[in-house]
Amino acid sequence: MSASQPRVLILMGSANDWELLRETATELDRLAVSWEAHVASAHRSLDRTLALVEKAEREGVQVFVCGAGMAAHLAGVVAARTVRPVIGVPLPGGVNGGLDALLSTVQMPGGVPVATLAVGKAGARNAAFLAAEILALGDEGLRARLLDARAAQARAVAAADEALGREGSSA
Repeated sequence: MSASQPRVLILMGSANDWELLRETATELDRLAVSWEAHVASAHRSLDRTLALVEKAEREGVQVFVCGAGMAAHLAGVVAARTVRPVIGVPLPGGVNGGLDALLSTVQMPGGVPVATLAVGKAGARNAAFLAAEILALGDEGLRARLLDARAAQARAVAAADEALGREGSSA
């Protein structure tokens, strides 16, 4: 696979979903993981969705990230078509801030798994990290970048604690 070919394909049910799934792309960029994104509705454009999955496999995509709200069947449809890892990001909206999307994404039949993450922004960010962790199984450079990202998170927590200073105690 050439460096220009995406390793992760981000699919979303509508263009409005890009607002949250941009978080996935941003984190993948920080980790230097190539990606591509498309709008592909499981309900309104099934043939297009399946064609995108097949094309992505031919081009070497290794992980799929699918974000959808409400009925949220996109990740399940993709998982039914590929044996590559599929990560589902339930999006808010619909019932109880995305509970419907969460249940639709996580309730897959045995043998057709979708790794389902949190609803919304945290799930979108974690989709990038989980995709990178999967890819890092065969990529030591990416593994090192993930370790660096974790260390940066720890430093940020320590800096926040230090900035809190005396305000965090009544003693």
